[in-house]
Amino acid sequence: MSEPATPAAPPAAQPAPPAPDLDRIERELAGVEAALARLDAGTYWTDEVTGAPIPEAHLAAHPIARRAPE
Repeated sequence: MSEPATPAAPPAAQPAPPAPDLDRIERELAGVEAALARLDAGTYWTDEVTGAPIPEAHLAAHPIARRAPE
């Protein structure tokens, strides 16, 4: 008779994923909410400080931008 097989070792414990950066997530959410409010108000494409238009390409790259690039 053969000996019983040795049970397999349990899988190594995986390290816990890093905790989400809740402050960063909340800031991003606030930026999105502000951008949506500017869309509703019709001011999304306008620099909040100078009143200058924000280029479409800049908003495409940075959709929550509040200022035109300098």
